[in-house]
Amino acid sequence: MRKRLHLPAIVAALVTAAGLLTAGSSTPAAAVPATIPLQISNKSGRGDALYIYNLGTNLATGQQGWADAAGNFHAWPAGGNPPTPAPDASIAGPANGQSLTIRMPKFSGRVYFSYGQKLVFKLTTGGLVQPAVQNPSDPNRNILFSWSEYTLNDSGLWINSTQVDMFSVPYAVGVQPTGGTTKSTGHLKPGGYNAFFNSLRGQSGGWGGLIQTAPNGGTLRALSPLYGVETGGLPANAMDDYVNRVWSKYSSQTLTVTPFTDQPNTKYFGRVSGNTMNFTNSAGQTVTSFQKPDSASIFGCFKLLDAPNDLVRGPISRTLCAGYNRSTLLVNPNQPDPNNANFYKDGITNQYSKKVHEQMVDGKAYGFAFDDVGAHEALVHDGNPAQAYLTLDPFN
Repeated sequence: MRKRLHLPAIVAALVTAAGLLTAGSSTPAAAVPATIPLQISNKSGRGDALYIYNLGTNLATGQQGWADAAGNFHAWPAGGNPPTPAPDASIAGPANGQSLTIRMPKFSGRVYFSYGQKLVFKLTTGGLVQPAVQNPSDPNRNILFSWSEYTLNDSGLWINSTQVDMFSVPYAVGVQPTGGTTKSTGHLKPGGYNAFFNSLRGQSGGWGGLIQTAPNGGTLRALSPLYGVETGGLPANAMDDYVNRVWSKYSSQTLTVTPFTDQPNTKYFGRVSGNTMNFTNSAGQTVTSFQKPDSASIFGCFKLLDAPNDLVRGPISRTLCAGYNRSTLLVNPNQPDPNNANFYKDGITNQYSKKVHEQMVDGKAYGFAFDDVGAHEALVHDGNPAQAYLTLDPFN
């Protein structure tokens, strides 16, 4: 039973949302109704049954629960130890070639979708236990599923396509503004699903170990490299060579981090001393320090690259995390690197995220937790949403 709920993508989405809101919103709060429609279109080409779940936190009350097809909120009952079965929150999804519209309430949560079988959710005394398929004993291990993350509040809708935890079901999300044109993201290129898995299998360095298959041999998903390291599917030293070179470079040079695009004069300066990278501000005061990160810290953007919700360490850590995963820290001493032509060029890089981005029509994805640094994430937002979309795309 896992004890830690890893939700980096939605954290990243909310940080992005916070940044957008800081910049100002021209939409009055009253413009966003209590619920909006979510049209779910099944274009998967699969004949098995589809199940939908809308789970999250009620932003009005802070309670965790689920929403039914009409958008009505239901709080989870008390859980237990050991965990007890959660109420069946599933909504029968549309058949292949069909669409279904449900209502989304003001939530911060996830829309799960599974093929062929319902997902298994349980409740502990601390709340909902999400699927954790990196655990071989998880009851959802052999179910084909994925999810989108969203926040709908008085300032609008943010909805993303995420691969932070795994790459599995091909899908895209969209939002149509009132009186406007639909914005969407997450579509794979033609043949992109197979191309991703074939490329990952052929990648040297053990990256094919991220792939999980069903008992019949069919492909289910590729785990994120963080989970690969945690489960032994990916070598724990996958990023060590790159980190060592970064450490060597910034022992004699300065790494400049400018974490806020709207504050170009807010800069922090990093230098390595021994096993520590110290950051100073423009006045020469040390503001935070980082120990030499391991691969798990880089892939998960946590532990030695923890990013608290503050205005100094968190933004610096987010920038470092993006630089390590994209392998831009050696080619540009000024971070974040705005030139995506530099991304993933080093032989030691986050190959998983690289390959996800390569197969996206618009090049955008949540390949790791802070892929929104520089706005490379698969996220759409509107302050006056009329309707949201979730499109389940073909696998081939």
